[in-house]
Amino acid sequence: MEIETEIQREYNPAHPNFERWQKARNLSDERAKFVESIVSELVFLSGLNVLDLGAGEGSTSQLLSKNNFVVSVEIKRERIIKIQLSDTLHPVLADCINVPLKNKSVDLIILQDVVEHINFSSDFIEKLFFLLKDNGLIFLSTPNKYSLLNLISDPHWGLPFISVLNRHKIKKYFLKYFRKADFNRSDIAELLSLNDIYTKFDKKFSIHLFTNYSVEYLLSGGKGLIWSNFHLSIVRLINSLGLKRVLLKIANDKPGFINKYLTPTFYVLLKKI
Repeated sequence: MEIETEIQREYNPAHPNFERWQKARNLSDERAKFVESIVSELVFLSGLNVLDLGAGEGSTSQLLSKNNFVVSVEIKRERIIKIQLSDTLHPVLADCINVPLKNKSVDLIILQDVVEHINFSSDFIEKLFFLLKDNGLIFLSTPNKYSLLNLISDPHWGLPFISVLNRHKIKKYFLKYFRKADFNRSDIAELLSLNDIYTKFDKKFSIHLFTNYSVEYLLSGGKGLIWSNFHLSIVRLINSLGLKRVLLKIANDKPGFINKYLTPTFYVLLKKI
């Protein structure tokens, strides 16, 4: 079965990406706290119905379930079994498209590094829109297709220029020759641009970027946002050169040049309108 094959690959120390994946898992609790802090900027996180799509091993779901009711959806069995069922946390083995919930039943949807791995279609966004209550929120994080940093080192493969390729071309030109064992994966990442996000969401949601917030968090020693050796070395270089203040002046939450071509990962709150 393909899902089982992917799980074996994900937890296999011999896989070229194992170290990268393991670092991400080890930082999941810190990343959950970061997600909570951003969402808290727009909503009081208590008594909400939360849907965590592509929940992984459940760190964010576990944290949010302390004061909210959380449905944690994950397609991979090896991950979902690590999420403990409780009165306020219900793990569900399912994909992100076929969520077994009623319309207007959710206050907050978490999409944490998920949309690049699925068929991110208008139908999917429509489904999210109808699941949300009036004024409901989506937390979205996803790597930036056109970020200079990602062009130099793709966040999933650690190689240049792959970030701009679609899923079909990644398979055709890269996996076919260099990562044959990954060729049949169903979740190959196809990154989005800032224009993609605005085009897909702006008719149904108000869009709030959190670039300023995330840059300050990262350069102040916050953990959980990056784990590749390349990105970690960039942060160390910035701090060693005393460039933190300069970057904080440059960083902004506008849909302009900085966020289109420099920001490596988008952190966004989308409010239903």
